[in-house]
Amino acid sequence: MRAKSFTAALLILATAATALPAEARTHHRHVTHRVWVCENPRHAGNTGTIVGAIGGALVGNAVSSGGGKTGGTLIGAGVGGLAGHQIAKQHAKRNCHYEYR
Repeated sequence: MRAKSFTAALLILATAATALPAEARTHHRHVTHRVWVCENPRHAGNTGTIVGAIGGALVGNAVSSGGGKTGGTLIGAGVGGLAGHQIAKQHAKRNCHYEYR
């Protein structure tokens, strides 16, 4: 008789223990928020600087004449780098959107 009541008690405890995690999961909510996300302007500025410097160096080399090819290339790289950096920063500030997290 004791073995039957002990077995019944174990069965009840096992059923209650397995039911608790399932009930706990039903009350868990995943809340999402709308977040304003912008591209990192530092990364975009670095890319713009490199592309602008290369383009400026090529144009400066093509425009300069005679023995001043090196000077034209360096000046073109400097001006192109500055211009590319500013353009990339302005573009990155406008590249924003909403995400749900």
